Amino acid sequence: MVKAGKLRSGTAQKLKRWKKGHSSESNPETSRYRQAARSRFFSRPSARSDLTVDALKLHNDLQSGPLEHKETKDDTAFEVDEPALTERTSATFLSGLSDCSNLTFSKVQRFWESNSAAHKEICAVLAAVTEVIRSQGGKETETEYFAALMTTLEAVESSESVGAVAYLLNLVLKRVPSPVLSLKFSDTSKVFMNIMSSQASSESPSALRWILSCLANLLRKQDASVWSYPSTLQVYHGLLSFTVHSKPKVRKAAQHGVCSILRGSDFMFGDSAPSHHPAAQSTARFCIKEMEQAGGNKEDTTVLHILGLLKELLPCFPHGAVKSCCETLLRVMTLSHVLVTAGAMQAFHKLFSAKPNSSSLPAELNAQIITALYDYLPSENDLQPLLAWLAVMEKAHTHLSSLQISLCLGHLPRLFTAAMTCFLSPHVQVVSTAAQTLKTLLKECVAPCMAEIGSITSTAPSGNASYICKVFRLVEEGLTYRYYSSWPFVMQVLSCFYQVAGKEAHPIMVKSLQSLCDLRLTPRFPFSGELDQTVGSAVESMGPEIILRAIPLQIDGNEDDLEFPRSWLIPVIRDRVKNTELGFFTTYLLPLATTLKNKADELSQAGRNLESKVYMTLHLQIWSMLPGFCMQPTDLATSFKGIARVLGMVISDRSDLRLTVCHAIRTLINKSIRKEEDHAEVARFAKNFLPILFNVYTQQPAAVDSAALRMPVLDTIKVYLTITDQEMVCTFLQKATEKLCSQESSGFTRLAVMDLIMAMAPCVDESTMTTTFELVKPYLASKESGLQKKAYRILEEMCGGEREPCHQFVLTNLEELKRTLLGSLKSASSPAKRPRLKCLIHIVKHLSPQHTEFITAVLPEVMICTNEVAVGARRNAYTLLVEIGRAFIRFCGSQKEAILQYLELIYAGFTGSVTMISCTVLALTRLVYEFKDSLERSVIEPLLRNVCLLLSSRTREVVKTALSFVKVLLFVMDVKVLATHMPLLMEGIGNIKEDVRRHFRTKLKNIFTKFIRKFGFELVKNMLPEEYHKVLVNIRKVEARNKQRKTLKHDADSESENEEATSKPKGDSIEDILADSEDEDEEEKKGRGGKKQPGQKGKAWLKEGEGDEPLNFLDPMVSQRVLATNPDVKKNTKVRHDFKLTSDGRLIIREEADDDEKSKGAKEEMEDILEEAGVKSKNQKRKFKEGNLDEDMEMEPQFQYKAGGSGIHRPLSRKGDSGGQYKAKSGKGDIKKKGQHDPYAYIPLKKAQLNRRKKAKLQGQFKGLVRGAQKGARTGRKMQRKRRNV
Repeated sequence: MVKAGKLRSGTAQKLKRWKKGHSSESNPETSRYRQAARSRFFSRPSARSDLTVDALKLHNDLQSGPLEHKETKDDTAFEVDEPALTERTSATFLSGLSDCSNLTFSKVQRFWESNSAAHKEICAVLAAVTEVIRSQGGKETETEYFAALMTTLEAVESSESVGAVAYLLNLVLKRVPSPVLSLKFSDTSKVFMNIMSSQASSESPSALRWILSCLANLLRKQDASVWSYPSTLQVYHGLLSFTVHSKPKVRKAAQHGVCSILRGSDFMFGDSAPSHHPAAQSTARFCIKEMEQAGGNKEDTTVLHILGLLKELLPCFPHGAVKSCCETLLRVMTLSHVLVTAGAMQAFHKLFSAKPNSSSLPAELNAQIITALYDYLPSENDLQPLLAWLAVMEKAHTHLSSLQISLCLGHLPRLFTAAMTCFLSPHVQVVSTAAQTLKTLLKECVAPCMAEIGSITSTAPSGNASYICKVFRLVEEGLTYRYYSSWPFVMQVLSCFYQVAGKEAHPIMVKSLQSLCDLRLTPRFPFSGELDQTVGSAVESMGPEIILRAIPLQIDGNEDDLEFPRSWLIPVIRDRVKNTELGFFTTYLLPLATTLKNKADELSQAGRNLESKVYMTLHLQIWSMLPGFCMQPTDLATSFKGIARVLGMVISDRSDLRLTVCHAIRTLINKSIRKEEDHAEVARFAKNFLPILFNVYTQQPAAVDSAALRMPVLDTIKVYLTITDQEMVCTFLQKATEKLCSQESSGFTRLAVMDLIMAMAPCVDESTMTTTFELVKPYLASKESGLQKKAYRILEEMCGGEREPCHQFVLTNLEELKRTLLGSLKSASSPAKRPRLKCLIHIVKHLSPQHTEFITAVLPEVMICTNEVAVGARRNAYTLLVEIGRAFIRFCGSQKEAILQYLELIYAGFTGSVTMISCTVLALTRLVYEFKDSLERSVIEPLLRNVCLLLSSRTREVVKTALSFVKVLLFVMDVKVLATHMPLLMEGIGNIKEDVRRHFRTKLKNIFTKFIRKFGFELVKNMLPEEYHKVLVNIRKVEARNKQRKTLKHDADSESENEEATSKPKGDSIEDILADSEDEDEEEKKGRGGKKQPGQKGKAWLKEGEGDEPLNFLDPMVSQRVLATNPDVKKNTKVRHDFKLTSDGRLIIREEADDDEKSKGAKEEMEDILEEAGVKSKNQKRKFKEGNLDEDMEMEPQFQYKAGGSGIHRPLSRKGDSGGQYKAKSGKGDIKKKGQHDPYAYIPLKKAQLNRRKKAKLQGQFKGLVRGAQKGARTGRKMQRKRRNV
């Protein structure tokens, strides 16, 4: 041990010593914050003051000369009634800044605490100017600030002061009225030009950049007539000359100013605005001149600066200027400089993306640029330039199609030829981009003109149809074997082509469909999914008739074998067919299905059951196409009558096809009836279909899953009734009631008939509804729960229908409904509670103030139902409680008074039985949650007092509901209001009996956690008895542990995000694409271990000839040999993911909601509150959550999956401790086993053991190893002594 107050031996040499009395010299020498605190407003600064000499001189100059403004009649507005102060004892040098009333300088007011000298200078200038304006009686308008700042700009000399004044001028110029700037244009521009000439060679770019911005704002405000003067153009060219400045900030400010002038001048947005800015032509000449002067000098960056400017300005130029600039761009691209080529591509991309009108970029010039760009087509191995070229060509053709569609179609074949060459590239990104480019061109350029072109055949003459034919032939060539690696992308393009032009151009697509079919039949074809998707697109656009004509099914029932090679077409057609001819199913597929059914029956009779089952499966698959044919058929009015009789027979006789046909009928009615003739045609067969459906539903099935077979039939009946004539429905309803009253009907038949009455009741008139009500009234008191429930369901459908006859029925029979429901209260069975409460909900919505007695009579039943076993009954009871509350609000008008009156009725439940008391608390819990905004303190206090009294009850059911009330109250009540009731709540919780408290320990722990989070641990602890303190301490430990765990996880996530930030994926913009070529160069440099050389930023590579073939520099395609991507660099294609793995190698993929524990915890807490309040139904099987478990309850999650078998399912559980196989089954110690090593403690040889830093840890392991061996030896010796003594 080391003695207190002393250091370990050897540490004194490592410490720095100081002399006596100099112990504080180790403190930092700088005291920036202390000095700043000393130099506040009312003391003299000890360090450098914010008030510089230049600022003081500026202040004196401004105060010596008055502001220049014309005297007006409103000069009296500047007079101040209050007497002037002789001494400004309370003002500082920043008073003009801190209380500046002009919102223009609100951005500046945050600079006053900045440590930057430039910011301090800006604040000082603004404060001085503001004080001068106030001293002259100004109103601090933008015009006054403009005049004062211009005067200041001419007075100051230092570069810092000029920059500060120019910054403020740049802010105020945007708000100065245009007439003022037009009037002062000559003088102001002269001042700016003089400062620009004097600051051009300055080291600090601050003043120059803000002066350039000021000049740009000044020029933007000028009228169009001013630009006809040579002086204006001279000023503009002064600004334009700085666009190639060597300093980036100056250059950026000048380029931004030029762009804002040409694109955002005020007169460009007027009614008589010109098509182009007057200075656009001279700007184009300047850009061309600068690029030509730079020539082929690769070290000169002027070309790159001009390209950056042209990228924004090309769409603003007139036709002649655009043509000249594009010619110049194409010339500089011949330099084969990577960055120049990239900049030119960016300029072209911006030009086409802006979609200029024909006055800037006519269709002929657009086409000429497209033709010229083919000379600069990069090699398919040059990744980034090729991606950029494809992006530019896509935008160029898209814009050309908007100008002249026929000219665009004429250029598509050449582009498709180049793009199909890209499918041979080894780079997957190139292939993917080429496929996406072709799909975009098909959708943007081909799709809009297909209706105008019409039908396309292979013998189409020259014109747009021939262009489409050529383009498709090029894409179709992609199915040849040389494109094998790119077949998935080729099929994507084919799929898009089918969708775009399949309807009109299907004659030329037959061969491609046959080729796809042949590929599908190839053994082990790897792209079956993509091929099925492609054929599905063809089915969707062309229709199944054309597809089956091109690729017949080759199934006729007379096959020699059971191969059926083209049976894969059946599921493809089933999933994608729609908007086609229903007649084709009737004429082709229906006879085929009948043939297959007959063949299956023949084989079954012959005892060939396996073959019979195959044909029966094909028969069912063909019938499964019917719902797709019923999806928006084009010939419904003419074809439905041809298949209606067959459908009726199938529903009646074929139980295996009944669900498919019912699905088809529902699809036909719900999604396909749009025309009046279609509606009339389908409704005409209601008299045929409905009786068949009625008969099928009322027949008792023998199968076990009867509900699964009968419910689709009932759904089909309900759907068909929506389009059936009302008189016919009334007739059917009358027949159903007769069958219900018949003595011959069985119990099952009566229940089925009541289901049919329930479906038809909302679709009849009011008088028929009244008759039906009188019919089912006796069943409301029936002792058979099934009939009683069905009767209430019929009443529910009639009361809750949305049609006008349903509303009239409720209003007309309201009194009778009330008497009936009150009379059947005692006889209502538990299964009938849900529909009965639903009926009451619909009736309460129509009640008026005179029906309060009915609500009072019904309320006890509703409260009792909140404790029902059935989830639906509980949910409807809670909904009815809320609906009654809204009815009281409707009766009283005042929401608070209505809620108070309603709660008085609820309070009567406290005088009932234990069950009634618990139901009363549940009802109050739901009402407090729903009407929390209407409850005043006078209402909450007695309510809370009564509930706290119930907490001392010995009945667990009562205490449980009271705790639920407290839990919801914690959620809905404001913390300040809740704090006033804390003593009452804590006293009530403290009075809970011991056995009850032990039973609800989990719920109490949850409540205590919420109290501690809201009010703190100490306050809750002081208010609760001592027996609760242990639980509270446990909660505090758990909360601290959870908080620490979240903090650690957040820190780990932050670190991982920082690591991922270094390798962000590239964007899809043209700038991101073209920037990648430079990044690859940097990666190569880093791989070699060297630093990137500044002179090699635009390095290019020259691709040699194949084999011994020499490189021909006279070849017209030699430009493709100049690569921006190093062909020798191999990219790592291994995909990294952040998913965790199980022990057997499977990925653990969690949803986003599961990853975010914070949102998950809040969601779970909210669901818990909603369950307690009755908004959501509680799950019957409650799952234990980590936060709800006590400390002594150790539970591990049980996984349903257990490893077993081979492959990824093999058991990979960790083996036991090393040496466990040598333990004796009986007794202590180890034993020797034949054929195995001796039971010694073998030390594994690991590379980590050579690490010096882990030396001490490994030594400790060995010490423990020796200690364990010694202990075992001692135990063995003792055992031997005992044996000897025996």
